[in-house]
Amino acid sequence: QVQLVESGGGLVQPGGSLRLSCAASGIISSIYTMGWYRQAPGKQRELVAVIGIRGSTNYADSVKGRFTISRGNAENTVYLQMNSLKPDDTAVYSCYASNFYNGNNYWGQGTRVTVSS
Repeated sequence: QVQLVESGGGLVQPGGSLRLSCAASGIISSIYTMGWYRQAPGKQRELVAVIGIRGSTNYADSVKGRFTISRGNAENTVYLQMNSLKPDDTAVYSCYASNFYNGNNYWGQGTRVTVSS
């Protein structure tokens, strides 16, 4: 059974930092593209960052230079380091994994990030 479990969300002041973690089980993460989406109240879901099976990364323009996605040494964890957070970053952040070979997709439950003074 595939599970993606996010952690690390919370309340942070503008300009602060958070690191989100996504722990994957039931998959061989090295053959999965993994990434983070976010959805703010009243807004469409937005792809924030993605990391490919060979380590290439892509980011939404709104987070470039502030967010960094990476894989953990154990290869079954993905991190999203978020710096210089802004109120517009407030959203539920969800981890996803997409099998590079068969296209199967999996989602976590999400973790809430609130940026507010």
